[in-house]
Amino acid sequence: MPYDRFSGGEERRGYHGNHNGKRPDGGPSGWTGTAQRNYGASRRPTVDPKRRMGEEALPRERENEAPENLLVGRNPIREALRAGRPLEKLLVMKGDLSGAARDIVRMAKDAGVVVQEVERVRLDQVYPNHQGLLAYASSASYSTLDEIFACAGERGEAPFLILLDGITDPHNLGAIIRSAECAGAHGVVIPERRSAGLNPACVKAAAGAVEYMKVARVSNLCRAIEEIKERGVWVYAADMDGENVYEADLTGAVAIVIGAEGEGVSQLVLKNCDKTLSIPMKGHINSLNASVAAGIMLFQASRARNG
Repeated sequence: MPYDRFSGGEERRGYHGNHNGKRPDGGPSGWTGTAQRNYGASRRPTVDPKRRMGEEALPRERENEAPENLLVGRNPIREALRAGRPLEKLLVMKGDLSGAARDIVRMAKDAGVVVQEVERVRLDQVYPNHQGLLAYASSASYSTLDEIFACAGERGEAPFLILLDGITDPHNLGAIIRSAECAGAHGVVIPERRSAGLNPACVKAAAGAVEYMKVARVSNLCRAIEEIKERGVWVYAADMDGENVYEADLTGAVAIVIGAEGEGVSQLVLKNCDKTLSIPMKGHINSLNASVAAGIMLFQASRARNG
């Protein structure tokens, strides 16, 4: 039977399944001229001027190439928004913008895209011909909480989620998505702000897992936790002062919250969770990389659910 949050009892919430020869830079392979017996000037390696200055030399045809997920110019950004293409964020140059640029900013905000005002020099560093606007497109599509719960229902399983609070490193996010997919989780939940997104670095680190794992991006993580609890899921936060994860009851409908290295799970999020869990440490270091901690807790929950 469903757990009564106001009764003070210890009974766990039940889950209702019906919830709705060349160098890489293109230069010569080593020595110039023909082979000689003595070491003359003709045997000196060709050095790119940029390399003498400690800079990374780029092939000529790639020097002005934009990153693969970067949208440059007002028309491409406007059409991407009109088509509903998911965008990670929109960078807007500080100062007065034309009417067309203001319309794009409004469209982005209406679509829930993170909009950041930055100095012109920041945009110039990314791509010179920016017209005051640059946008980063997602490399994969986002899902919703409803779709994650529907996935659990289709499999006939109690929901199994992982929520991330302040994971800003895309490599960590990708590694967690990969672990979540391997552990049998139904979805990953991330906040719109103060979080890495599904950019190329994340997708690469996930090693194909984004094709199978649902990732929902929510405007407010605390509200998402409340909604998840209302659906009968117990929410556990990773915290140094929590209960030993190896002794906790992680059967049934479970959501695990992982915070960033350093700060951990924020106090506001902690207050909204049901319990806290910790990983016992034997060495001199008292914390783990966020993706490693997530992997341990995910597979411990997976073992409990399938044991």
